[in-house]
Amino acid sequence: METRRKKRFIAGAVCPQCQSMDTMMLYMEHGVEKVECVRCGHHQSQAGEEVKAAGSGELIGVFKPE
Repeated sequence: METRRKKRFIAGAVCPQCQSMDTMMLYMEHGVEKVECVRCGHHQSQAGEEVKAAGSGELIGVFKPE
């Protein structure tokens, strides 16, 4: 079962793949900000600050046991 995502469209954004304007939507999935084009399906994700900081050194990943 898929969880519902709150999707917001980004006004004036152009898809880097199909070059369509106003087709990019922004949503959060598992704490990661993602952008997806509703026309061609192109998607990008942006890692959180914690992952970016860890990626600057020799650390491979961040493990958080529950």
